[in-house]
Amino acid sequence: MRLLGSAIDRIRERGGAVVVRGEAGIGKSALLLETGRAAAGHGVRVLGTTGVESEARIPFAGLYQLLRPVLDDVAALPGPQRDAVLAAFGRSDVVAPDLHLIALATLNLMGDAAARTPMLLVVEDAQWLDPASADVLAFVARRLEFEPVVLLAALRDGFACPLADAGLPELPLRRLDRTAAATLLDARAPGLPPAVRERVLAEADGNPLALVELPLTAGQAGAGTAWLPLTTRLVQAFAARVSGLPTSTRLMLLVAALNDGDLLTEVVDAASLADGERIGVDDLVPAIDGQLIDVDEERVWFRHPLMRTAIRQRSTIGQRHLVHRSLADVVRGDEDRKVWHRAASAAGPDEDVAAALDVAAANAHRRGGMEAAVTALDRAAALSIDPVRRGERLLRGAELAFELGRHDVVVRLLDQAGGIELPVRQRARIEWIRERFDDGIRSIGAGPRSLTELAGRAVADGEVDLALKVLWSAALRCFWTEPGRAARQEVVAAAERLPIEPDDGRLLAILVFAAPIERGAVVLDRLRHLTVSRRRAARLADAAMLVGAFDLATGFCATAIDELRAQGRLGVLARCLAAQAWSAAHLGELSVAIPAAEEAGRLASETMQPMMHATARVTEAMLAALRGDEETAENLAAEAERMSAPAGARPVLATVQHARGLAALGSGRYAEAYEHLCRMHDPADPAFHVALRCFAIGDLAEAAAHGGRHEQVRDVLADVEQLARVTSSPALHAGLRHARAVLADDTSAEALYEAALREDMPRWSFTRARTQLAYGGWLRRRRRPAESRAPLRAARNAFDALGVIPWSECARQELRASGETSRHRTSDARDRLTPQELQIAQMVAEGLTNREVGQRLYLSHRTVSSHLHRIFPKLGITSRSELNTALRMTVM
Repeated sequence: MRLLGSAIDRIRERGGAVVVRGEAGIGKSALLLETGRAAAGHGVRVLGTTGVESEARIPFAGLYQLLRPVLDDVAALPGPQRDAVLAAFGRSDVVAPDLHLIALATLNLMGDAAARTPMLLVVEDAQWLDPASADVLAFVARRLEFEPVVLLAALRDGFACPLADAGLPELPLRRLDRTAAATLLDARAPGLPPAVRERVLAEADGNPLALVELPLTAGQAGAGTAWLPLTTRLVQAFAARVSGLPTSTRLMLLVAALNDGDLLTEVVDAASLADGERIGVDDLVPAIDGQLIDVDEERVWFRHPLMRTAIRQRSTIGQRHLVHRSLADVVRGDEDRKVWHRAASAAGPDEDVAAALDVAAANAHRRGGMEAAVTALDRAAALSIDPVRRGERLLRGAELAFELGRHDVVVRLLDQAGGIELPVRQRARIEWIRERFDDGIRSIGAGPRSLTELAGRAVADGEVDLALKVLWSAALRCFWTEPGRAARQEVVAAAERLPIEPDDGRLLAILVFAAPIERGAVVLDRLRHLTVSRRRAARLADAAMLVGAFDLATGFCATAIDELRAQGRLGVLARCLAAQAWSAAHLGELSVAIPAAEEAGRLASETMQPMMHATARVTEAMLAALRGDEETAENLAAEAERMSAPAGARPVLATVQHARGLAALGSGRYAEAYEHLCRMHDPADPAFHVALRCFAIGDLAEAAAHGGRHEQVRDVLADVEQLARVTSSPALHAGLRHARAVLADDTSAEALYEAALREDMPRWSFTRARTQLAYGGWLRRRRRPAESRAPLRAARNAFDALGVIPWSECARQELRASGETSRHRTSDARDRLTPQELQIAQMVAEGLTNREVGQRLYLSHRTVSSHLHRIFPKLGITSRSELNTALRMTVM
C-alpha cells in the first residue's frame, strides 16, 4: 500500500504503471480495491476493467469496459484516431484500423480526461484480457510518465500477457508468514478445533484466500487432498460450496460462468430457457448470501475468478452445450457473441456455424482484432465439413497469425492444413507461409531454390501476386544468409520472368536483395527515373539502401514514414526507420540517423521484430562510434551481436564489425580497425556480406594506409574493383575513390585525391570531408602546409556540422600541425538531448504543434509538452521560435 499509495500521491506530477503479480488468492484484487478506495479519497477518478476467460475471443471487450465512462470525449480526438477507436468498438465502418492507432487514440482519450481529473486505471485478471485490449493497454502503460494517469494491473503467476512483457515495474506479492496467517485465520474462522486449525494453516501455506475458504469446507475435504496444488484445492472448496445450493441457483451460476457478458437479464433469460421453467432473480439470493457473487440492477459478477472455474469444472458437457444454446438464443444485438455461443454448443461439424464464424473473423479483422480473427478462423475450420473450405480457413488464420508474430499458432494451423487434400494454389500458400518466418534466416540450405520453384507454380496458376510474395521471401533469404551465387541467380531469373512492369517497386527490391551487385546498375537506373508514391516508397527505400544509394534511400524513407505514421503501421514503420537510420549513418547525417535509430529500436521491440531491433541497435553502435563514444558503441555492438549470432544474420554481424572498425578508426587504433573491417571481406567469416562489405571499403583502406598494411589490403581492393565494374553503386564508387587515393604512392596520390574531390555528390558530405582530411594531411606531410589548410578547414567545418567528433578533432590536430589554430568545438543539440528529445525538437522547429508531433510519434501532446520543458533549458532557450537556431549551432 505504501508503494501504490506513493504512485497515487504523485499522480498530478507524473504517471506510470505497476503490474501486481502473484498466485491465485494471494490478495491482488484486495490490494487493487483498497488502492482504488484511497485514490477516490484523494479526488482521483477510478476506471476499471476485468479480464474474463470467456470474453478473450471478443476483440477490445476489456478496453471497451475500461473506456465506456469516457467515450463521450471521443469526438475531440483527431479524425483518424476517432475513427479507429470507434471501429474497434464496432461503431464505425473504418476497415481494419491498425492496433497502434487505436492505442494512440486510447492514450489521448485517457490523457484528455485525466487532464481534468487525475485517473487511476485498474485492470483485474489481466491474464484473461482479450489480446487486442491487452496489447493496447501495454502500449498505453509505456507512455504514462507525463500523464496524470496511473495504471495498476493484477496478473496471476504462470500466465503470459502483453502487460507482463511491457517492461513495467512489478510488485510481486508473497504468501503470509506463519504469524500473519494465524492472525488472519483466527479473525475469519475463530473457534476452529486445534487439529483443523493446524491442518488449514498447513494446507493454506500463507495464501490468504485459502485461509478464508478452506475452513468453510474443512469438514468435507478428504484426507488425501493436501497433496493437490493449492489452486485445485481452492477450486474444490468453491465447488463444494456450490453443491449445496438449490438446483435453479446452480443453473444460474453456470449460465453466468459461461456467459461472455455480465448482463443480469441474459443470465435470467438463458437459465429460464435452459430449464424450461421461469427462473427469477430471487433464485440468485442463496449465491449472494454465500458471498459467491455480487449483483446490482443490471450486472452479475463473481467475487473471485476461481468460482467460474469451479462451476465450469463441476458441469457436464451436455449441460454446457445446453447453456451455450440458450445464451445464443437470448443474446441481443451482437451477432459475434451469438455465433460464439453457437460454436460452443456444437457437438460436431456444422457448416452454418462455420460460415457464421467466418463472418465473425472478418468483423474482428475489420475492427483490428487480429487475434480474435485467428481464433474464429481456427474454430470455423474445426466445424467445417468441406475440406477445401477447411483448408482455406486454416490458411487465412495462419496468415493472420504470421502478422501477429505467433509462430506456434502458424505451425499448428499449417500442420492441420497439410493433412488435407488441397488444390495446388493452397499448397503453394502453405509452403510460402512456412518460409516467411524469420525472413528466411534460420532455415537456409535449398530455401531460395524451393521458393523459386514455388513461385513458378504460382505463376502457372495465374497467381502473380503470390509469386511476388514468394520471391520476396527468397530474396530476403539471400540478404540475411549466404545461399551462394547459383541460388541468387535463380531468384533473379524467376523474378525477371514475372509478367509485371519493370519498375515495379516489389520487383526492384527482389532483384537488389537477391543480387545487389549483379543487378545494382539496372535497379539504380530505374530508381532514379521513378515517380515515387507513398504506397511504394518503403520498398523502394529498401532497394536504394542495398544498392548503396543512401541519398535516395533516405528520401524514399522520409516519404514512406509520413504515410506509415498516419496509418499507424508501427511494424512496417520500425523497418523503414531502421533503413533511414542505417542509410543516414553512412552519409554521416547524424541528426536524421540518431532519432530514427532510437525510435526504430523502440518500435521493433514493441512489435516483436528481433532482427529489426538488432539492426537498430547496431546502427546506434555505428552512430556512437561516429560520435566518439567508444564504450557505448561497443556495448550496443555486443548486444546486437548476441541477438543476431544464433540466427546467423549476416547483415547485422557485418555492421557490428563496421561499427567496431569505425570506433577504432576514430581513436587512431588502426591495426584494430583493420582487423574488424577485413572480416567483412572474408567469405568464411559470419560477418561477410556480399553487399555491405562494399560500403566499408574506404574505411578499410584508411585503416590499412595508417597501419602500414598496403600490401595486405590489395587483394581485397582488387576484388572490390572487380565488383565496381558491374555495379554503379554510389557508396561503392565513392569508397573506392577514397581508397585509391589513401593507398596510392606519392606519384599518383595527388591526382587521385583531386579526382575524388571533383565528384559532385552533394549529399555525401561525410565522404567528401574525409577525403579532404586525408588530402590535407597528405599535403602537410609533403611539407606543403599552406596548401593543406584549405582542405583541412573544409573538412573541419563539415565534420563540425555533421557532429562526427573524432574526425573533427583529427582535422583540428592536422590544422595545428600545419600552423593554424581552430576554435574549440562546443557541445551541440546532439550532445545535450536524448534521441527522442532531438526528434521532438526537430519536429517543433519545423512548425508542428505539440498535438501534431504526438500524432507522429505515438505520444500524447502532454508528453510532447513535458519533453519541451526539458529541452529548452538544455539548449539555453526559452521559446519554440529559438529552436531552429539552437539546432544549427555547433561551435562558439
